[in-house]
Amino acid sequence: QVQLVESGGGLVQPGGSLRLSCAASGTIFNAMAWYRQAPWKQRELVATITRGGITNYANSVKGQFTISRDNAKNTIYLQMNSLKPEDTAVYYCNTAGVVVYPWGQGTQVTVSS
Repeated sequence: QVQLVESGGGLVQPGGSLRLSCAASGTIFNAMAWYRQAPWKQRELVATITRGGITNYANSVKGQFTISRDNAKNTIYLQMNSLKPEDTAVYYCNTAGVVVYPWGQGTQVTVSS
């Protein structure tokens, strides 16, 4: 069973940037996604990427976030720019569409001055 470990979160001021990483313990053949869950809200899909690199984004982050993957390293990335307080959430990665792998612990992103 593949395990997912997210990292790279932290406290950042509005307008700042962060780069999240999601390391998988085995080879990922699936399309992958980043999700986020803000306090008192349901988990939502942020961005997806196929194994071949085709990407898709939620309207709320288009032009602001960039998802990428390194298949050789079994790692998914999320570059987040121009961060806003409303981007504050715990960020998770998993397969796109049907969730296949156990959820990792996530990585906390807090955008605050």
